Amino acid sequence: MSGCEQTRERFSDSECTEDEPRRSRIGTLRKKAISCSSKLTHPLKRKGKRRIDLPIPFIEDVRDEREEKIVSTLRQELLNKHLLPPRHDDYHMLLRFLKNTEFNIEKTVTAWEEMLKWRRDFGTDRIIQEFNFKELEKVTRHYPQGYHGVDKDGRPIYIERLGKAHPGKLMDVTTIERYLKYHVQEFERALLEKLPACSVAAKRRVTTTTTILDVDGLGMKNFSPTAANLLASIAKVDCNYYPETLHRMFIVNAGIGFRSLLWPAAQKFLDPMTIAKIQTLTITCIAQVLEPKSLSKLLEAVDSSSYITWK
Repeated sequence: MSGCEQTRERFSDSECTEDEPRRSRIGTLRKKAISCSSKLTHPLKRKGKRRIDLPIPFIEDVRDEREEKIVSTLRQELLNKHLLPPRHDDYHMLLRFLKNTEFNIEKTVTAWEEMLKWRRDFGTDRIIQEFNFKELEKVTRHYPQGYHGVDKDGRPIYIERLGKAHPGKLMDVTTIERYLKYHVQEFERALLEKLPACSVAAKRRVTTTTTILDVDGLGMKNFSPTAANLLASIAKVDCNYYPETLHRMFIVNAGIGFRSLLWPAAQKFLDPMTIAKIQTLTITCIAQVLEPKSLSKLLEAVDSSSYITWK
């Protein structure tokens, strides 16, 4: 997130002074980025589209008029049922849940209500401030993952090196419950901090991420019962409570064994919409152009400078 983070740190505002804490500056940026959700202004030349003028300068938000109408209908339905807390009264969040149910209002209301209950029970609204994942350094040693740069459209890139993961050693330094809390905490940070910062950098509304899974060295040793339970828990949270936040996923270094054995097994944990966004590339090493035909697909979305240092 180097580019986005630098932009966020440089962002100046009359409400924030140089000596204010970093958290205060991020909070101000987050509030301004989220507050754009209900403002409609000039129609675009393209039929059925509207451009939204945001309170942060130079950010464009293009919306489909048909989607706006159904989001408005959903919003009123949630208000009538007292299911729309102010912090979640956001156009793009409502739209994500609608897309996940193929714009079925009744199913969306049910999914939304379940999400609110989960957030209350899990303590999600307070997890950034209250949860301390003190074992992070040890965890990333046994499960290398994290955000690294942005793609060519300004979306944050999330990278996991699954082939380097050691589930047994991972459970020696943490638990599934604590890792899941860390996962949710990072998701909340991405939505509340990274995406607004990337929106400022890209000068348009950024609402989704790009994921790269490096499966080099991945084998059955990585798919222990513990790993399966952890993957299932993460998939449930992502699919049910953070739908439609993935723009696309690239699986790199995928050999024959992965395609024939591991990938079919992994698909059982994923919903069809997520699977449709995944491209599996056979790349021996994405830091070197060894498979030009496969690598070109990745380079269409990700600049080489965004991942060269990661390898």
